[in-house]
Amino acid sequence: MPDVQPAPSGLRSTPSVLFVCVHNAGRSQMAAAFLTHLARGRVEVRSAGSAPADAVNPAAVQAMAERGVDLSAETPKILTVDAVRASDVVITMGCGDTCPVFPGKRYLDWKLDDPAGQGVEAVRPIRDEIERRVRSLLTELLPEHA
Repeated sequence: MPDVQPAPSGLRSTPSVLFVCVHNAGRSQMAAAFLTHLARGRVEVRSAGSAPADAVNPAAVQAMAERGVDLSAETPKILTVDAVRASDVVITMGCGDTCPVFPGKRYLDWKLDDPAGQGVEAVRPIRDEIERRVRSLLTELLPEHA
């Protein structure tokens, strides 16, 4: 995975972000849900996994519900080249080199603990760190709305 690439010089009027982790059941789902919730339609949000799980991690669903964000209807999705191609910013979370790399995209790799197999007590600090990073990302993407 390359280091952070410069942002494209002209982001679309609605920037697009793709969150990727292996199972698309915890970290990427929480990040996508926070960005969707906080951006209120001003950012196109996707999430996917290189090897999607069967369901979203119940501890992640519970931890997000504590923040008023409902993940209960979400399902893990497979990472596609089209999803990467359609995104301005691609944020990976422990998926290594499985994410396709295209010129002109901004790539970030967020080092976060994996909530897989963890209870809600262990997921809360991961959730809180994801929320902090998503809020920071949102101020970069939409500085006029910060």
